[in-house]
Amino acid sequence: MIPIALIDYRAGNLTSVKKALAAVGAEVFVPGSPGEIARARGVVVPGVGHFGATTAIDRDWIDAIQALVANGCPLLGICLGMQWLYEGSEEAPSCPGLGVLSGRCYRLSGSSSTERLKVPHVGWNALDLRRDDTIADGVPDRSQVYFTHSFVAPITSDTVAETSHGEAFASVVQRGRIAGVQFHPEKSGDVGLRILRNFVRSA
Repeated sequence: MIPIALIDYRAGNLTSVKKALAAVGAEVFVPGSPGEIARARGVVVPGVGHFGATTAIDRDWIDAIQALVANGCPLLGICLGMQWLYEGSEEAPSCPGLGVLSGRCYRLSGSSSTERLKVPHVGWNALDLRRDDTIADGVPDRSQVYFTHSFVAPITSDTVAETSHGEAFASVVQRGRIAGVQFHPEKSGDVGLRILRNFVRSA
């Protein structure tokens, strides 16, 4: 089985993510210190809630994660974990993100919508695939996945799929071996498991 490190920074329940990763062939472990992630062949940063929670991923953790990525280890951010991959978020302007993807996250406004937008965006919605990349291998266009969030990442050249909720935003991103999903793959049935399986296979 492939050892996958699941980073716990007290931003959400890890149980469902652990179960989903185990279901697709991962040996999931939760490192208690940065030094313990050295044996991982993949790193997953999940999370829900406020962007400020990501400050618990301090410099020592960042250095350890970046060292693995520099050696070819894939990194996956889920929901808040995906937003952390960017330079920051207007939700907590003074808190920097990891900065491996360009841009800053922002609150859904629905400026292009003619209807009153419900925020948070909660429920099932479609993935509109924009380009091919390994994280979305075998995922059909317009697949439905489960979201719960208020802030989103911008659409850039790193966007693999976008989703619309009042406005379009990046819902799957990838740059090399770094990927992120705004939805919750562990709650998204077969499509979510496919995404996680693609990640584990890349490790």
